[in-house]
Amino acid sequence: MTNELEKAYGNQRFLSSPDGRPLRILAEYLEPAARFQRYKVDDTIVFFGSARAPSPESLENEGGVDEKRREMARYYDAARELAKRLTEWSKNLDDDDRRFVICSGGGPGIMEASNRGASEARGINVGLNISIPHEPSGNPHATRELTFEFHYFFMRKFWFAYLAKAVVVFPGGFGTLDEFFELMTLIQTGKIRKRMPIVLFGPDYWRRVINFDALVEFGTISASDLDLFFDTDSVDEAYDYITKELTEYALPHPGLSL
Repeated sequence: MTNELEKAYGNQRFLSSPDGRPLRILAEYLEPAARFQRYKVDDTIVFFGSARAPSPESLENEGGVDEKRREMARYYDAARELAKRLTEWSKNLDDDDRRFVICSGGGPGIMEASNRGASEARGINVGLNISIPHEPSGNPHATRELTFEFHYFFMRKFWFAYLAKAVVVFPGGFGTLDEFFELMTLIQTGKIRKRMPIVLFGPDYWRRVINFDALVEFGTISASDLDLFFDTDSVDEAYDYITKELTEYALPHPGLSL
C-alpha cells in the first residue's frame, strides 16, 4: 500500500504561506551559506551602482545620446576595469582559498560591468539577484554556481555585508542609496566592526545628489563621519586604496565577518 500522505517539507502550499515565512527566510540564509562554503568564498569586494548604466557598446545603437548617458557609460567602463584589476590582484595572492571575490547585485548596468570585469580576468564572481516585478534579473557574466535569486531584500543585503571586505559604490538610484546608507549606518554605529574600505566612485555625481557638508553643518553627522568613505573618480586611485587597505587589514584575518 502506497503512503499518499504529504511530508511537511514537501508541502509547497504551506511553504508559500505566511506560516511558512520563517522557513523561507532561513532558506535564504542556509542555502547561500552552503554554496559559499562549497566554493570557498569567504571574502568579497562588493560593487553597488545603477542597473540603468549603459555599456558603451549599447550606446552605439542609440541615436542622439545625451552627455549624461555617455557619462553613465563611462562609469560602466570604470566598474568593469576596476573589477578586472582587483580580480587579477586577488588571483596573484599567495593563498589557496578564493579571496576577495567580486560580488554584485547580479543585474544589468554597473552590476553587469563588475561581473563582466571579473569574468574577463577569469575569476569566479558572485551575483546576488533579487526578484522584483518589471526589472530584469541576472546577467550572463556572474558565475553560474554563485548566482542567487533572493525574495527578501534584507537577506540579500545581509549577504552583501557579511562577506564584504571592501565596497565600491558607483552612481545609482534608490537601491544604491539604500545599500550605501545602510552600510554607513552599520559602520557608524559599530554594528560592523571589521575594517571595511568604502569607495564612493564619481564625486561629481555624489556631491550633487547628497550634500554631505550640509549634514555636518546641521550637526546630524560628525565631520569625522566623512572619513568613513573615500571618494574618487579614478580607477587607479580606487584600486590603490582598496588593495592597500585589504593588504593591511583583511589579509591577516581571513574570513572575518561582521
